[in-house]
Amino acid sequence: MTVRAATAADLEGIMAIERRSFPTDAWSAQTMAAELASAHGRYLVDEVDGVIVGYGGVRALQGSADADIQTIAFDREHRGRGRGRALLRALLDEAAARGAREVFLDVRADNTPAFTLYRSEGFEEIGRRPHYYQPDDVDAIVMRRPLRPPVPASEAAGTTQAGRSAPAAKEARA
Repeated sequence: MTVRAATAADLEGIMAIERRSFPTDAWSAQTMAAELASAHGRYLVDEVDGVIVGYGGVRALQGSADADIQTIAFDREHRGRGRGRALLRALLDEAAARGAREVFLDVRADNTPAFTLYRSEGFEEIGRRPHYYQPDDVDAIVMRRPLRPPVPASEAAGTTQAGRSAPAAKEARA
């Protein structure tokens, strides 16, 4: 799995996945290009053998307390293998690095796999936007997840300030 920062040169590959993933409400190439160029966001792509198979973006103004996952999409044959989870975690890390303390997102009410992934990663449903996704007339589920404060260097090295070992992170699989 290769996750890297997206560039303007990735627009064509991203848009191919965007159109396949969201046939009725895909963003325009102009909108996506503006997202990739924005200083307020960070887009990442996931590649296999140099081919983009997924992408995601987070809008997180430097120093802002909150951030928004803008989108995550993968080609169908690369779904359900943990790639979305890895990309989501990388986007959460980007938001935390910019100072966000919580992250929000909207997910289609009919997208059970995505909703399940977000719940398993600590997001909670906080509301709904009726008929948000058009022309499909599907509700958006609004979700929120707190971010942990950045880990001090002493803890990142495996010890707490009291000298005890930091707990190991659990690895979840999608």
